[in-house]
Amino acid sequence: MRKNFFLLTKIILIGAFLIGCQAHLPEVTHPEFQPMNLNTKWKAAGYKQKVDNFIVILDASGSLSQQDEGRTNFVLAKDFLYRMNQTMPDMKLGSALRSFGHWKFKGGETMLDHGPTNWIREDFQIAVDEVVRGGGSSPVDQAFDHSSEDLASMSGKTAVILVGDGKYEAVDGPAAAKRMKARYGSNICIYTVLVGSEDPGKLQIMQDIANAGECGFFQKASTLKSPQAMANWVEKVFLSKVQVAAPLDSDGDGVYDNYDQCPGTPNGVAVDSKGCPPDLDGDGVYDYLDKCPTTPKGATVDNRGCWVIRGVKFETAKWDIKAMSYRYLDEVATILKNNPGLKVEIQGHTDNRGSAKYNQKLSDRRANAVMGYLVGKGISPNRLTASGYGFSKPATSNDTPAGRAQNRRVELKPVW
Repeated sequence: MRKNFFLLTKIILIGAFLIGCQAHLPEVTHPEFQPMNLNTKWKAAGYKQKVDNFIVILDASGSLSQQDEGRTNFVLAKDFLYRMNQTMPDMKLGSALRSFGHWKFKGGETMLDHGPTNWIREDFQIAVDEVVRGGGSSPVDQAFDHSSEDLASMSGKTAVILVGDGKYEAVDGPAAAKRMKARYGSNICIYTVLVGSEDPGKLQIMQDIANAGECGFFQKASTLKSPQAMANWVEKVFLSKVQVAAPLDSDGDGVYDNYDQCPGTPNGVAVDSKGCPPDLDGDGVYDYLDKCPTTPKGATVDNRGCWVIRGVKFETAKWDIKAMSYRYLDEVATILKNNPGLKVEIQGHTDNRGSAKYNQKLSDRRANAVMGYLVGKGISPNRLTASGYGFSKPATSNDTPAGRAQNRRVELKPVW
């Protein structure tokens, strides 16, 4: 009888051992999944890598043995990590994986399963696959505290990703997340992913843990099964859009500075697609500045856009045309011959030295001298009118010798 009792006890112990071993084998199911390709997007202009590292905190506690959709929540958690790992673009990242919920006699309730090391897609997946479901409690606070130590060797910004069922003490998880945030500040953001039952209490705890990170967010794994949904989640966690400064339009003409060929256009002046105001007579002086907007093609103009016979200047009190001025007058004759319907008023002007009466006569004589030259070149006198204006219409100030020289001039005003 005693022998039978020991035999039965031995059989029970062996059976329990075998059942225990079976329960703690790695649970691996890679779901059928075709990830979206994010490589093009993150390498394209407008996107940049948001983090330098990521660390996954995986719940492997006994409560994840509960089933949903015919599979344990632990398998659902691993399925999520598989889809995440497959969707992530080919970035240079640091990575780590820590699980919690193991029996204490197995080496501790929380274990570092991978890293910190460079992220290699295949290596990280092997590490996830090899995590076994424990039968212990859910010390999420210990997992966060140990992960804080793991982070010490990871430089730069890190995404901390908690994947679990939310069956934690309401205070412990958020408090531990806040401790991590206090230690690493803006270098970490916390993201939580809930698997299994969507009990309101569990939802709130996972939300509170994410909120402790201040810059992450909470998501239900059940909403991240499609390739597009997972791609959107990965993009939010690992990528960010480059903030492009709005193009400048310094003069407010509606054409951005990098396209504006005429910067500094005054407010209210119409411009073309190049940012330039119109110049209808093509004399190089924009219409809003042009005091003589109907100058014929080829005419030489001053900064006011007026047809001035450059090179035909006069000595003080003189009206005779010097030989050196002939070529400039010849250019005028050519323009008039090319525009047979054009008539011009030849305007004589003086500086302000001397009386108005004297300068009026002087300007008349200068205008008539030019008219006589043009008639001599074959221009009909019926197309020409000579008028003197004295110093009543200066082109510039008479306060300097240069200004007075510019005012001693002959202008041609087209009469179409």
